[in-house]
Amino acid sequence: MFYRRTHAAFLAAAVVAEACASTLRPCAADDTAAAVNSETTAPSDSAGTSRSRPAVTLPAWVGEVSFDGFLSASYSYNFNRPASGTNQFRVFDFDDNTFKLDIFELVVQRRIAEPREAGFRVDLTLGSSIPRVTASAGLFRDETGRAEDIDVHQTFVSWIAPVGPGLRLEFGKFVTQFGYEVIEGYDGWNDNATRSFLFGFAIPFTHVGARASYALSPRAALMVMVVNGWDVARDNNHSKSVGAQLGLTPVEAFSLYLNGMWGPERSGNDADPRTLLDAAATLKVGSRLTLGANADWGIDKNAVAPSADALWSGAAGYVRLIITPCFALIARGESFDDRDGARTGIAQSLNECTLTSEVRLTPQLLMRGDARLDRSDHRVFEKGRGLVRSQPSVLFDVIYSF
Repeated sequence: MFYRRTHAAFLAAAVVAEACASTLRPCAADDTAAAVNSETTAPSDSAGTSRSRPAVTLPAWVGEVSFDGFLSASYSYNFNRPASGTNQFRVFDFDDNTFKLDIFELVVQRRIAEPREAGFRVDLTLGSSIPRVTASAGLFRDETGRAEDIDVHQTFVSWIAPVGPGLRLEFGKFVTQFGYEVIEGYDGWNDNATRSFLFGFAIPFTHVGARASYALSPRAALMVMVVNGWDVARDNNHSKSVGAQLGLTPVEAFSLYLNGMWGPERSGNDADPRTLLDAAATLKVGSRLTLGANADWGIDKNAVAPSADALWSGAAGYVRLIITPCFALIARGESFDDRDGARTGIAQSLNECTLTSEVRLTPQLLMRGDARLDRSDHRVFEKGRGLVRSQPSVLFDVIYSF
């Protein structure tokens, strides 16, 4: 799977496919056939002779397909007690004072690592949070913008062409390479339980199209893609968007990902392109401390008026400190400037700080708690039936992966 940043960074994971080994033991066709045969009693005919049933042999590819999954449930509380019951400018945790099944994800895939191998991946997601914002228009989202509580947030086929160490080609729907934070799944989740403003408003979630990735060296990889656009399963105009990522690991403790994308994104508009630039970096300081950073800059031509462009930009910083093997503290701070209101609907500057505690109970079970404060330079957050400039909240969630 191709994710943002270290735990499954898009390019690094793509070109070094062995990094994600199957979590389930492949079921060999011979083993299955033996089990079936050992439990089969051969019937006798009228002459008393034994007739054996043919052995049941499964195709070899069955043992190469893995099944993995992820489950997240949460409770959130907004101290402003908004009359609408909705947390403003949140991505997944939009419901106040509510227990929720955020997402159940089932991933079926055949991993590949060698030239001339072919594979696939399908991520089926169900739940009350993620589908509302990631269901691509034209797939599980109707013309009014209403999304169902189901999505296939990734589904693609892969083939490694015999070019140098291997040119990985993928066709279908895949999560974006932009940003530091990820759409959580069994093979990658975030340090904070809530998502940043940059994740929710500065960048896309998914793309539908084709991409190719190639290892330039053991410490550098390149990806290029041609897609329909931002979060659309069916193109909303007659133009395609292009993007690229350069992944660099100059030393083992430091990773840098540089991303860019260009193309018309507005419905029925082929003349005015949108440009997005993104950088994400991770630095490990010893065995206990990890620092992260993310920056985004975007422009949408003539989006405000025929001669006025829409601009947005932002930056975020992350600090993760491992206290014990089972407990960690994480801090995040960010600022997002939507000066023309193109991304949030209001011309404003948003800031937030989040402190997260993380407890790992088993290798598969994780608990997180967020204490978060959002601020805007305008009165945009509900407090009761009024509006204020800040929004304090807490969120607790439980994650299980398999």
